[in-house]
Amino acid sequence: MWHDNETTTDYLNFGVVADACAKLLQQANGQPISIGVSGGWGVGKSSLVRMVASRLNVDADPDKNTYVVVTFNPWLYQDFEGARSALLQMVGDEVLRRAAADEGLVKKAKRLLQRINLLRVVQLGGEAAATIATGIPIGLIGRALAKFGLSDEQGEAGDDRAEKDEDWGVLKPAEPVSLPGEIQAFRDALEELLEELKITLVVFVDDLDRCLPQTAISTLESIRLLLFLKRSAFVVAADNEFIRGAVRVHFAGTGISDEVATNYFDKLIQVPLHVPRLGVNEAKAYLALLLLERAVADGQFVDGQFTRAVQAVAERLKTSWRGDAVTLEFLKGLINPQNAHLVELMELAEGLAPLLTSSSKVNANPRLMKRFLNTVFLRSALAKPQGIELDLKALAKWHLLERCDEALANALAGRVTSATEGRVDAIRLAEQATREGGALPEPFKDEFFHREWLGLAPALGEMDLRPLLHLSRDSAMRDFGDDSLTTEGRALRDALMVATSANEPLTQAIRAAGMSQADAVMAKVWQLKSPKRNWRQTEDVVPLLEISKIFPDLGAKAAALLAQAPIKEVGPGLVPLLYEQTWARPVLDQWHASGDASRPVKQAIEQARKGAR
Repeated sequence: MWHDNETTTDYLNFGVVADACAKLLQQANGQPISIGVSGGWGVGKSSLVRMVASRLNVDADPDKNTYVVVTFNPWLYQDFEGARSALLQMVGDEVLRRAAADEGLVKKAKRLLQRINLLRVVQLGGEAAATIATGIPIGLIGRALAKFGLSDEQGEAGDDRAEKDEDWGVLKPAEPVSLPGEIQAFRDALEELLEELKITLVVFVDDLDRCLPQTAISTLESIRLLLFLKRSAFVVAADNEFIRGAVRVHFAGTGISDEVATNYFDKLIQVPLHVPRLGVNEAKAYLALLLLERAVADGQFVDGQFTRAVQAVAERLKTSWRGDAVTLEFLKGLINPQNAHLVELMELAEGLAPLLTSSSKVNANPRLMKRFLNTVFLRSALAKPQGIELDLKALAKWHLLERCDEALANALAGRVTSATEGRVDAIRLAEQATREGGALPEPFKDEFFHREWLGLAPALGEMDLRPLLHLSRDSAMRDFGDDSLTTEGRALRDALMVATSANEPLTQAIRAAGMSQADAVMAKVWQLKSPKRNWRQTEDVVPLLEISKIFPDLGAKAAALLAQAPIKEVGPGLVPLLYEQTWARPVLDQWHASGDASRPVKQAIEQARKGAR
């Protein structure tokens, strides 16, 4: 199975973008910079950010500058701690850790943490806010706040002075703290420490678009507090649409416009960077490498060959703009073409990529493609213990339909109940029409996805779909109906499906089944053969004629089924045989009286009546 975590392994040629982003951070030369990595859910923002981080300290000079990367995920702190407080604390802890080797810098780092603690406590409001406003400790929170005093005396004297109740540090009675002054002092202290440590602090903010609107805004506000300091950089990964939505929620009721919502984010982000959208080439390459990665884990592909395949794919994607497409021939060149299993995997990637790219339900989203393959391989693993043998491509083809056109998948699944041995004739006819360029039968529509899906290997029209549907119960309830047919009933059903006229083996099969089974089989076969019936050949009514001959009591049911005929389509060739059956004559009389019956049919009925006198 493929995990759903971010990675530095590049299957999508994101390395080019990561190089450019890292270069921007390096060229800032200590000046503050903020980069926004934008893209929808699952497109690879987190992976791109990790690739940037892995490139930053290449060729770095520790005597002049080292990039210290701090990754902050506000989603983790949601409902537990304010994202703003958590980010400030994380920055302070990292600076303290970096300063540990220098006693003088450690003291400065600890004082920085004191200021962070003050800013965090301010968010509590109530007693804390009153203490800040008056300088007088009020209540338990006020007393706790006093211990975070920031006077020079306390910083020099150490913890002993802070523990004395009469020493309030900067929060001495009638000496209120200026919060704006503390904020500026915090910024100055952090900037000074970064310069002395010779580090550039790069904060990667990830998963912002998974947060509730208030958490997202709180995080952006904390970024503003740290932003535009020398030797600081921010890389914010978020979906722009989500940020705009969060801003609207935050300012609900103010009549904020879309332009203002956009400007809010733009004021924080100097360099907007969008995750590249994937086309068919990228989707095909991504699927192929995922499948080869699985083959390595299964011992079917050598690790060294896989490394070369990744490199070859990256080179091909770099030049795809020149028309160097990721073709099936190219994919087969990555493997041993004599290995049938690996060839099958490359063919699978070739077939799936165009549809997973064009489908609005997937849109070549890397995370969704990975989840798609996870489902397919999970079902494959569940098949063998249940005695089911299925082609991997068949599993993928059916799941593709479930994922991209659920309505059609359900419509076809509903037909399996009445299909002979799970074979849906509509699929067979549609696959034939696709090959021949004809019109597609219901429930298919003449659209790109349906025709492309029908053209994928393997053909499902002649396949028993019950195993596929059984394995797909993770996505929908599957009911194959109550098959009450006995062994003799099934034998009769199969005989009637191919019978074109009366014959002795068929008669024996009817007698062997018995009237009860023949009753059930008559209705089932009549429904199964419906798509092939043109109402002009005697073989169309053989199931009704032959069963009612052996069991006359079933004539009434045969008449009811015959009455379903579309009168306009009935041909005169059916009339003579039908008129010989007493049960069929009332139906023929209805046809004769109907204005929809053709003149030849009415004449054939009139002729049959004369012959019966």
